[in-house]
Amino acid sequence: MASAGGGGAAGEGEWLKVAELRAMVEAQDPQAKEVDNLTLRRFLRARDHNVGKAAAMFLKFLQWRREAVPDGFVPEEKVRRELSHDKACMGGVDRSGRPILVGFPARHYSANRDMEEFKSFVVYFFDKICARGQEKFLCIVDLKGWGYSNCDIRAYIASIEIMQEQLADGSPNSLRQNYYPERLGKALLINVPYIFMKAWKMIYPFIDNNTRDKFVFVDDKSLHETLRREIDESQLPEFLGGKMPLIPLKDYVQHPQAV
Repeated sequence: MASAGGGGAAGEGEWLKVAELRAMVEAQDPQAKEVDNLTLRRFLRARDHNVGKAAAMFLKFLQWRREAVPDGFVPEEKVRRELSHDKACMGGVDRSGRPILVGFPARHYSANRDMEEFKSFVVYFFDKICARGQEKFLCIVDLKGWGYSNCDIRAYIASIEIMQEQLADGSPNSLRQNYYPERLGKALLINVPYIFMKAWKMIYPFIDNNTRDKFVFVDDKSLHETLRREIDESQLPEFLGGKMPLIPLKDYVQHPQAV
């Protein structure tokens, strides 16, 4: 259902543009009526408040959802193997109230990966974190133990393409379609091995400038300080010295919702 407001600072002028965007997309796709105003505002902000560009972006998103997630969510049985490795877990919330997602790339092995299932898994965990009710989330990426057997450039780029589907000529510098705009608040990469930077250099060109700024490499010396600046001890994961137990995605009971 459409919702009139809430969530973050927005002036009257921005809401007027949201109303203009709603009228434009509903005229072209009736399914747009099911999306709330906060979602439309994210698309509007992702296109610097250009209503025409935001409408094109949003309509492409609706088309993608119908094709990629025809039932409105990814059923657990479709990603059961990916879930069994506990590559992603739910945490508490940061000091801004944003839900925390913790990723463990060292639990991913390219030799055992099925690309179609992996893509569905990416949609599955994004829908899970988005369903927690906040516009943005904080991601902790723990790279401890990551090595060459975990390196999967194809899978990493596939994840980026789900968030930032390339348009125009398909080059890394082309305008990108973002299926989860304005969702990532910050990503903290911790316990980063030197060899990971070789993979990062290959991934980096595929990430848009706004998203690049949200990735923070945390060195070991400042890990404790950085984590506690972002997260209260009561919400910090136990394995990082806090009091919050992690919940593997396969055990997280909230059902995914369309975003």
